[in-house]
Amino acid sequence: MKYQVIFTKKAAKEVKQLNKTDIPRIIEKAESLGNDPRPEGSKKLVGSKEDLWRVRVGDYRIIYLIEEEVKIIKVTKIAHRKDIYRKK
Repeated sequence: MKYQVIFTKKAAKEVKQLNKTDIPRIIEKAESLGNDPRPEGSKKLVGSKEDLWRVRVGDYRIIYLIEEEVKIIKVTKIAHRKDIYRKK
């Protein structure tokens, strides 16, 4: 089942601030979630009210929401692993 992958404004802004060499890998991984929203190595985030998941791309993490009813993957946050879980 194919999902549509969308980036929130915040996530799109975060991608633009990343290291230029890492951007293609991160975009490719995020887009691949459309074919497999729960790839090997993905984990459901504990303690979140929403159905949030995370997947690793090197030292970066992609946090995303799976909306099963409408077949959408919403990428909500992309950041370095040392910063990803901090509240802002």
